[in-house]
Amino acid sequence: MTEQTAPTSAADGPSTGATARGEQTRQLILDTAMRLFRERGYARTTMRAIAQEAGVAVGNAYYYFDSKEHLIQEFYANTQHEQRAAAGPVLDRERDFSGRLAGVLHAGIDVLTPYHSFAATFFKTAAEPTSPLSPFSAESSDAREASVALFREVLEGSDARLDPELRPALPELLWLAYMGVVLYWVHDRSPEQVKTRQLIDGVVPLVDRLVGLSRLRVLRPVTRQALALIHTLRH
Repeated sequence: MTEQTAPTSAADGPSTGATARGEQTRQLILDTAMRLFRERGYARTTMRAIAQEAGVAVGNAYYYFDSKEHLIQEFYANTQHEQRAAAGPVLDRERDFSGRLAGVLHAGIDVLTPYHSFAATFFKTAAEPTSPLSPFSAESSDAREASVALFREVLEGSDARLDPELRPALPELLWLAYMGVVLYWVHDRSPEQVKTRQLIDGVVPLVDRLVGLSRLRVLRPVTRQALALIHTLRH
């Protein structure tokens, strides 16, 4: 199996060409896996089938990805990068909190749209509390933290004024809201998931309003109670 040399830096010896070939093989395996997941469903797709379709040895497929779960974690990471890139123009030009938030949420759905056909069957696996594919799992922590960081960027680059005690927790709360949007999108059977877009456009002004109201002295006790509850549930 000629492709089982790990892609490494030039300091470790292999040429740039060998590294590029390794990256191409890795991407080929990932692209093939995502196509088969769409065509056959996640549960019915095996690593052997992925290797066969990609034209590589099974050992090579396992060399780059230890399991199907690792393929999905790579998919999570890639879609996260794509979402940030798609939202870039909005984040560059907008200072308004609601505009930035809407841009990031719509960008997430834009990136996920090609995978809608297999999202429902895949969700059955990811929804299992012990599944490593769950967005709340330890295995998904890198993708989850990257997504929370994107919502932190939404907030920090905006002109939003809010309760200072809410500010550190808000990015994670926005990520949780995004997970709710994604769940709705998974089950959305409207043409081109237009109802999901309507959900985003309807929810964002409400979130913006609530964030602004958090500054009111009369609502601060409510904010603190909510944050205390979140802290309790997380720990």
